[in-house]
Amino acid sequence: MIDFSYDWFFGLDAALRAAGHDSDDQSFDEILQNLGNRKIYKPDEFASLCAYVILAGGFSQKTAKKIHRQIMDFLNNNGADFGGLILLFNNKNKINAICKIWENRVDFCSGYYAMESLDEKLNYLQKLPHIGKITANHLARNLGEDVVKYDVWIQRLGCMFAGKKIDVDNTKLSSEIKAACDDMFAYLAGQTGLPRGYIDVVLWKALQQGLIKL
Repeated sequence: MIDFSYDWFFGLDAALRAAGHDSDDQSFDEILQNLGNRKIYKPDEFASLCAYVILAGGFSQKTAKKIHRQIMDFLNNNGADFGGLILLFNNKNKINAICKIWENRVDFCSGYYAMESLDEKLNYLQKLPHIGKITANHLARNLGEDVVKYDVWIQRLGCMFAGKKIDVDNTKLSSEIKAACDDMFAYLAGQTGLPRGYIDVVLWKALQQGLIKL
């Protein structure tokens, strides 16, 4: 039985740090710092963050980081050469999206920072190549916005928090499950004093590593 307490959350945080699992694309400390004092990224950095979340879907973090490093090294040295990149990672849709983002990184980056509200920023990110609704939240969080990803594990944990048995459809976030997740994050933010975006990455990583059993 999960008690969703201060001690429970910080126990997860400490266990992940001790095991060297305290990261997404950025370290836990970098994520927390950026959520508190948002960094303004340059176009190359913006494109790199986009590429990471595109690659992360469907892959382990270790694999995504390895491929991401290879692709970014190639882009910096050779530009958006589809033929060369596809030899590094054989997924035409993802490589095509990464090439488009790299080629238009100045416009995409300036367009994002021209948005004023969080809703405008999330809607903008969803229109980038291969960035869906859940991926847009992941990207926004890595850009320093205090949002959560609502991936399938977080949805299931939110249902557990609410004490409800709801079928999770990861292709469509239901309003009932979103409300359950938002209640969970609001409660844990009150317990810990931490931003929701940071709570999200710790819970997601703890679920991935099996520290939380659903």
